[in-house]
Amino acid sequence: MNGLAKRNRRTALLAAGAVVAMGGMAYAAVPLYQIFCQVTGLAGTPQVAAEVPDRIVERHITVRFDANTNKALPWRFEPAERAVTVRVGEAGLAHYEAENLAEATTTGRAVFNVTPLKAGRYFTKVACFCFEEQSLAAGEVARMPVSFFIDPEIMQDRNLDDVETITLSYSFLRAKPAKTVRVFGDDGPVETVN
Repeated sequence: MNGLAKRNRRTALLAAGAVVAMGGMAYAAVPLYQIFCQVTGLAGTPQVAAEVPDRIVERHITVRFDANTNKALPWRFEPAERAVTVRVGEAGLAHYEAENLAEATTTGRAVFNVTPLKAGRYFTKVACFCFEEQSLAAGEVARMPVSFFIDPEIMQDRNLDDVETITLSYSFLRAKPAKTVRVFGDDGPVETVN
């Protein structure tokens, strides 16, 4: 093989390797971005905690609640309370209500964010219906709680001194149906759900 052919082959291999590497980075970008947003609160992503802090500060912040439903999900979805005012560090509890308007069971998944975006790293959920998919039978109405607090660390961030109101917004989307797979075991076919 002459020198030109070797260089062309090396260039082709490098180009193919670059394409594969870019494809891998594109595939990993969305989950990595979601993890990054959850850790940093970037893009208004709230934090998650197992319990409420033991420190309550006398600063009051109003939390407003917003609800949206994707057209593909035949649900009525709205906040039971439009707003609550809590002290920083105090446990807050709000409810949303969902009703399945379809004639069959449907499943939805909630996505959420907080505005102003800069408050996302201090708005912390303890329990939320948004952590799992929700299924409602035809005509079923469900009251869905969200337990939260505003992290007292917000007091150290001078960039948030102007925040008096935080909006927690949920959008319910239709969840993709689970796939049923037939697996053959020792005793014959068994159906499993993925």
